[in-house]
Order: sequence, then structure tokens, then C-alpha cells
Amino acid sequence: MSRQVIIGTRGSRLALWQANYVQEELKKCGVTSELKIIKTKGDKIQHLSFDKIEGKGFFTKEIEDALLAGTIDLAVHSMKDLPTQSPEGLKITAVSYRENPSDWLFIRKDKVDNSRILKLCDKAVVGTSSARRKAQMLSFRNDISIKDIRGNVPTRLDKLRSGDFDAILLAAAGVSRLELDLSDFEVVKLNPREFVPAPAQGVLAYQVREEDIEIRRILKNIHNSNVSKVTNVERKVLQLADGGCQMPLGAYCEQDQLGHFHLWIAKAETWNAPVKTVRLSQSTSHQLAEAAFEKLNSPQHN
Repeated sequence: MSRQVIIGTRGSRLALWQANYVQEELKKCGVTSELKIIKTKGDKIQHLSFDKIEGKGFFTKEIEDALLAGTIDLAVHSMKDLPTQSPEGLKITAVSYRENPSDWLFIRKDKVDNSRILKLCDKAVVGTSSARRKAQMLSFRNDISIKDIRGNVPTRLDKLRSGDFDAILLAAAGVSRLELDLSDFEVVKLNPREFVPAPAQGVLAYQVREEDIEIRRILKNIHNSNVSKVTNVERKVLQLADGGCQMPLGAYCEQDQLGHFHLWIAKAETWNAPVKTVRLSQSTSHQLAEAAFEKLNSPQHN
């Protein structure tokens, strides 16, 4: 390919890690690229929690606009930030490998209580701006206080160090990719089957213009079809719930060695409402999301 691909990305350390990873993957295919940093609504509004920012796709819209305008050729997103529908003219054409999909709980060492669930001390102050994490956290420990926290991953860990919080929740994927020093904290690694992550957590999505056949063909070489099978199920759950990334909804799907699919859903109406959960297994992914969602919403469930 003779042309240089322009990759659009957010400017945080994690977003740049993701964009650089894609650059390396493209280089293996003989494709050269450059990065273009784009500020999104979610980056600019730092004083509000996610559920108070209007609309969906507040970490993606400006990048999608640049793609439609032709100022970039490829957008790299955290797939969990993407609305389920791409704007007309754009297409998610490939996905990456999946980093650990779990959420991890980081606790200040002086606030650890090994006798309590999740090792949190009594009435701990826990930082998260995710409605999904708030709801599930309260379902495990209703004595805790939830406090909003914003900023990138290193900033949040610094806020925990400085004593603003007793503990915070972060995606394992971001922490793992940044290879941060976590020795200051007790890290409780939450099981994604019990503390259900955001749909497609840990996966990168590569979005292009639908008409750009050249790049779409190249991206097929770095597409992970096995990951796509499970994230399609998770994102179908999100679509059925008509939710954005601020909805209190977790969906996690695994495919076992026999090829069977297992899906876990955790959903609340609001961040401080009871969490309903469902697990469903099938030999195929066909209609799995629909069947599980119907079960979740059936009057006799929970």
C-alpha cells in the first residue's frame, strides 16, 4: 500500500498505547501510518460523571466526525466506549485480541479488611464514575459510599494514593497495558462472571469509512475473529438494552473449548437500584443475547 494511513486517537496515555499497538500491527503488514490526536467531549468535560454527560459516544463522536470528513483514515477505539451503531458511512471492520476483561479493585493498604467481602473496610469510600460499577459494587457491599472520579488511569491511581478515596475500580486491561507500578495498593481481581464487565471490555475496535475498501482489506489481516464472536453477543445485549456506556449494564461472553457459548448479564435500572443477573449457555451464539435478555426481563426472574 503506497499511501500513509492516518490513525485518529484520543490523547491519553492508554489511547496512545492502543494507537501505537495498531501502528505496529499495520507495520507487520507493510503499511506505514501516522497518529493524529483528537480531543473528545469526554476528554473536555472532566467535572461530570459519565451518566451526567448527555448523549452516547462521548469518547468517540469527534473521532468519527474526523473519519467522515476524511482527515483521518482509521479510528482506534476502546470497543466498550463505542455505541452499537456506527454513523452512516462508517464501519467497524476489525477487532483486536482481548486483554483481561475484568474490573480490578485497588485498595489503599491501610484500608484493607481481610475479614470483609472484597477486603474493603467498613463504610469505605470507593471511586468510580461508571454507573455499571456503582450498581454492582453496591450489590456486593451496600455499606460503602460511592464517589465520582474522573481522569485517566494514572491520574485516578494518584488520587487514590493521595487519600481522596479508600479504593477505586478500574478496568484490568488499561492497567495491564500501561504496566503501572501497583505495589502501593491491595489489588482485588474481580471475576468477570461475578462482577460483570462492560460489553467488549478489553478489546480495541478499528473503524473506517465504508467506501475505503483498501484499508478494510488490510485490516482483515489483523482481525481477531474469535474475539469478534463473543463481543458481537455482548454488544447485542447492549443494543437490546438501548444503552450507551453510561448504562448500568454488564455483559460478558466466553466460548469454551467445545465451542459452546456462555453469557453473563448484570443490569440495573439506575446506579443505585437492585442488580438483576442472568447466565445462559448455548451450543451456538445465534440468538443467545436475545434469549438471555428475555430471561433477564421475564416477570418471574429475580
